Amino acid sequence: MAEVKVKVQPPDADPVEIENRIIELCHQFPHGITDQVIQNEMPHIEAQQRAVAINRLLSMGQLDLLRSNTGLLYRIKDSQNAGKMKGSDNQEKLVYQIIEDAGNKGIWSRDIRYKSNLPLTEINKILKNLESKKLIKAVKSVAASKKKVYMLYNLQPDRSVTGGAWYSDQDFESEFVEVLNQQCFKFLQSKVELSMEDIETILNTLIYDGKVEMTIIAAKEGTVGSVDGHMKLYRAVNPIIPPTGLVRAPCGLCPVFDDCHEGGEISPSNCIYMTEWLEF
Repeated sequence: MAEVKVKVQPPDADPVEIENRIIELCHQFPHGITDQVIQNEMPHIEAQQRAVAINRLLSMGQLDLLRSNTGLLYRIKDSQNAGKMKGSDNQEKLVYQIIEDAGNKGIWSRDIRYKSNLPLTEINKILKNLESKKLIKAVKSVAASKKKVYMLYNLQPDRSVTGGAWYSDQDFESEFVEVLNQQCFKFLQSKVELSMEDIETILNTLIYDGKVEMTIIAAKEGTVGSVDGHMKLYRAVNPIIPPTGLVRAPCGLCPVFDDCHEGGEISPSNCIYMTEWLEF
């Protein structure tokens, strides 16, 4: 009698269990997983079942779909970004994810096109839409004056993009650098050692001139510049309405008021602040 072979089909896995297992894998590999990884971890699951589970997770906004050199990647979606991208289609989510991965160095539209494999007209439309939602921003790069890089809206551009303190709107601040150059050289020639108190004296004159304001904040012990758990912060200010009349009288804010008298080293007759006030 001929032997009859019966092929035993594996029982269908619970779709919820498949989805949960994919989510677990994404948490284990936060940079993303490929379909091959899912297949290796769940060899008994048919390709169609995997596809149904992945598509459901994508539609529910729990996964991000990315492109890489090795193919498609599935990555767990950040809960914060999920709210921001609510209502966006998969193409817009893909472009946003590519820009997010670029960090504060940004990314050219040409590279976005290469990584997303989307047509340029579609990318430009998506970029404009994301900019209008204040999810991303375009930043001019000192490396190429006519090109812009894109990054998330809340990021501070890297120095390699802005050029740092020596650039303003892509223009090299040659005069500013020259002034600093001369002052540094003059300081080195003088061989004068400036203490913290000396520097604060200079800053105080700027405060009295109304050009700078000071704020005292709490600071951790050992923080550079902190004293007794506090730190002084300075910033330049531009008054909306310039003070007038007696409000500008320098005597009320003068740090050497008690030493000021006629005939002395400090006197109203040789005070430059008093002269400026009288001329006003």
